[in-house]
Amino acid sequence: QLQLVESGGGSVQAGGSLRLSCAVFGYSYGSYCMGWFRQAPGKEREGVARIDSAGGTTYTDSVKGRFTISQDNVKNTLYLRINSLQPEDTAMYYCAADPNPNCRNTQSRNYEFLYWGQGTQVTVSS
Repeated sequence: QLQLVESGGGSVQAGGSLRLSCAVFGYSYGSYCMGWFRQAPGKEREGVARIDSAGGTTYTDSVKGRFTISQDNVKNTLYLRINSLQPEDTAMYYCAADPNPNCRNTQSRNYEFLYWGQGTQVTVSS
């Protein structure tokens, strides 16, 4: 059983940067696919970035070049660095973990990660 706790959200102006953190408790290195998702009001949840147990990363097209997912396996913490924030990045951001170390098929629309955090709000003003 994993517990995920996000932090680092806030209110920023367009063009600014944030680093979101997700502390993972009960984690076994190399056993999970880790991801960041976001959900804006009135919109479906969107997967924005994933990292597999080997450190391979994938991003949704709309965030490529601005978002960077990384993990510190000593601190058991997942990060999401967001640069050049835009108003359309405003959303609740969630980290998630799934016992699928290669992140196989996790970009499928219907794929559901097993463990979720409570979310951290990011608000970007123009």
